[in-house]
Amino acid sequence: MASGSDSRPLVFAYDGTDLAAHAIEEAGRLLDTTGEVLVVTVWQPFEVGFTPVAGVHFDAAEIADVRKAAEQTAAEGASHAEAAGFRAHAVAVEAAPTWKGLVEVADERDASIIVLGSHSRSGLGGVLLGSVAASVAAHWRRSVLIVHRET
Repeated sequence: MASGSDSRPLVFAYDGTDLAAHAIEEAGRLLDTTGEVLVVTVWQPFEVGFTPVAGVHFDAAEIADVRKAAEQTAAEGASHAEAAGFRAHAVAVEAAPTWKGLVEVADERDASIIVLGSHSRSGLGGVLLGSVAASVAAHWRRSVLIVHRET
């Protein structure tokens, strides 16, 4: 069982989707909840990269609007993490591609694990869009917990 109690934080990717919330809940069942957790929402202008909190509307071309919406989304993810028993902090970072932002935050904070949901795209869409989960796993040299949608 990975532990946040070794003083290295856990990093949770949170894009505002139900799958991301499910990944946090699953991490609460599988991981030690005593350490620090960083809930990270990665954003970028125009393409955004996350699902905003319900009721939040913004102009994707306005960087300040996108940043604020990403911060609100990360805060929502931190609330999910706290409900799962973690001591959580929200972080919104601008990065492209998304996997790179997650890996950079995890490296900067010397995280012990990255937790994220996999949308399990298949076929041509999966090839063209790529997979954030697969890219994180391929580029980060520590543990990655990839939580899949329950079927």
